[in-house]
Amino acid sequence: MENAHLPKLSIITVCYQAGKSIERTIQSVITQTYPHIEYIIVDGGSTDETISIIHKYADRISRWISETDKGLYDAMNKGLRLATGDYVMFLNADDYLYANNTIEQVFTFCSQADAYYGETMFVDVMGNPVGLRSAVTPHRLPEKLNWKSLKYGMTVSHQSFIVRRELAPYFDIRYHVCADIDWMIVCLKRCQTVCHTRIVISCFRTGGLSKQRQRKAWKERYLILQKHYGVLPNFFHHLLIVLRYLFSGRRY
Repeated sequence: MENAHLPKLSIITVCYQAGKSIERTIQSVITQTYPHIEYIIVDGGSTDETISIIHKYADRISRWISETDKGLYDAMNKGLRLATGDYVMFLNADDYLYANNTIEQVFTFCSQADAYYGETMFVDVMGNPVGLRSAVTPHRLPEKLNWKSLKYGMTVSHQSFIVRRELAPYFDIRYHVCADIDWMIVCLKRCQTVCHTRIVISCFRTGGLSKQRQRKAWKERYLILQKHYGVLPNFFHHLLIVLRYLFSGRRY
């Protein structure tokens, strides 16, 4: 594709003790055919082989840091502060881009949109496809995404969401599990044009939350959605969410 006037994309990877998975993440970024990618890695002070793997690819990484943080979303905020691209996306250490030309495809669908989104492929720990997120969870990828699309939950994975950096807020680190849904809603409230790319953008390794973290996630998400959509609407939305999970028969 023509290099002139192509936007720069900052891809941010946050990791900690990710020696078993980060190499595939890095490789999926540095082999992209798209020419204007700034790649940033924020490590939380890993003591396993994560740092040696990062060193292995240091000449292909725009910037990386390794230091303690206050949790996942604090680290993601560090990445946002380091980013200089026109657009940003988060691709953390258990995730990777679907194909070598994924980003090139994204920016050919729409010109200068405020945000881009697409599908996510779930994979197992060995990287074998489990199925599209829309097929194996109750979450359907909306035909037209806006901030109201998230009233029933995370309809789009943040790994498959790209937004103008100037429209991206910092994550609210008061939330420990679900700050990404709050972040995406705020992004979409600020967006005028959102492009449905109709491609698979990323792969996400399934693992699931512990029961304790799952309960915390439900509580956080309820409070976040109540903040954005109101008390009564959110109550009825969550009744539908519960019913959907009970009767969907899906695994994730």
